[in-house]
Amino acid sequence: MHTALIVIASIAVALQALSLYRAFFGPDLAYSLKTRPDVAVDSPEFCSLLAFLTEAKLLEGNRIEVLTNGPCFYEAELCAIAQARRSINLEAYIFHRGDVSRRFVKTLAERARAGVQVRLTLDYIGCLSTPRSYLKELTGAGGQLRWYHPPRPDLLPDLNNRTHRELIVIDGQTAFIGGAGIADWWMRDGVKGRRWRDMMLRVEGPSVAALQAVFAQNWLRVAGEILTGDEYFDVPGSADSTPALVVGSTPAAGATQARILFQLLISCARKCVYISSPYFLPDGSARRAIIQAARERNVEVKILTPGDNNDQRLTRASSRELYGSLLKHGIRIYEYQPSMNHTKALMVDDCWVVVGSTNFDYRSFVINDEVNLALLDPGTTRRVAQDFERDLAQSKEITYEDWRTKRRFRMADRLLSLLERQE
Repeated sequence: MHTALIVIASIAVALQALSLYRAFFGPDLAYSLKTRPDVAVDSPEFCSLLAFLTEAKLLEGNRIEVLTNGPCFYEAELCAIAQARRSINLEAYIFHRGDVSRRFVKTLAERARAGVQVRLTLDYIGCLSTPRSYLKELTGAGGQLRWYHPPRPDLLPDLNNRTHRELIVIDGQTAFIGGAGIADWWMRDGVKGRRWRDMMLRVEGPSVAALQAVFAQNWLRVAGEILTGDEYFDVPGSADSTPALVVGSTPAAGATQARILFQLLISCARKCVYISSPYFLPDGSARRAIIQAARERNVEVKILTPGDNNDQRLTRASSRELYGSLLKHGIRIYEYQPSMNHTKALMVDDCWVVVGSTNFDYRSFVINDEVNLALLDPGTTRRVAQDFERDLAQSKEITYEDWRTKRRFRMADRLLSLLERQE
């Protein structure tokens, strides 16, 4: 068994190395806007264009709650799960053994024994360290568990495609979306005792049905079951006033809806672009969009990434190598100091905020299955921006001179970074 796991992990690492090699060194197909729309990003014309291109629908009437850090969002998720009456659907890249996941397994099993339909889609590679026996309490209680793209011969061509989504939908009425998986990292760092910084959104309203549909797509792939019925799609009426786009992303022709969502918003920004990304490795097309916003339209661009607490040291080294091309065009880059910052958010022109599973890197834009919630709401944007500004106050700004004088990156770091697995 141990040998088999080593072989599986080696195959996954090799495939990821190949794909990231393409990101750094391969031919760079230039993804760009043929014509930049000359309209504000909060205009009806832009909203229609964004919806068409991302194959989504701008749904009005949602209630959004921003949940900051693990103690807050885990309690909210567990409380909602404990109150479920009909269905719980969970899709995750990270579901690791520990105190947090034990609480989830226990609560999910309790609801399954009470007759609630419980379904989990877990990524095989992302959860590789989790013993299959760890989830027996859940499956023994009647919960259904499926692994996304396990290393079967018929799935080997798809082995590098992972579901990177972190999504929970309860009773078809409440959803949680963001970038945080289920692991003790978000409560504490086992080595340094500092919890990871992160954020999730609680969603109520019409967008919950769209998020349920995203879960249902991969459930069909792994279980062969089409989910229908009020227990899954009990489409609620208006819960509040926030318009939202649910953008589920899968690889298609080398580009995904995630790329379209991020690149179109950045390319059309007129005032400001704020990016928080734990693994900031934008390819050439994404870098050009950021640089053009700052250089050609005088857009204020701020980028927040982890500092020395990044859990992927070599990924951080590779990320830093890209700083120079951005800094010299006036883009401001900050490294968060207190702990690992795993927050994934994009804010544009004080009116759009995007939260979800997408990293600002090649894997998320080209390879992985992702899900994001794009909100056209100045209020929620301000709320997320407040967290962003607090994080900046605890960060070190990197200047171009700092980067140029302290640069110690070697080609070996770039090659070794290809072997790392991101969360």
